[in-house]
Amino acid sequence: DVKMLATGLRGSKIIGADVVNENKDTIGKIDDLIISRDDHKDYAVVSVGGFLGMGSKLVAVNYDDLQPTSNNNGFVLAGATKESLKSLPEYKYAE
Repeated sequence: DVKMLATGLRGSKIIGADVVNENKDTIGKIDDLIISRDDHKDYAVVSVGGFLGMGSKLVAVNYDDLQPTSNNNGFVLAGATKESLKSLPEYKYAE
């Protein structure tokens, strides 16, 4: 349905968006989107920590766990902190 798609989010607008928690603390940025071949679920690769991309860690979270912010400039990952994201297994892109 074209009308339904018109209200969707473009990947190019999602990648680079801030990820915040419910306290509006910035906890990371969306680095990429991954669609699993096995279960066809969507995942967001979030870059957490570091400075200007140096020393950051990539982690994967279920895209369904992200909710758009009220101004649509980022996403809320409720209950998350930088520390909780850093404790997740590191995501590495396949070569």
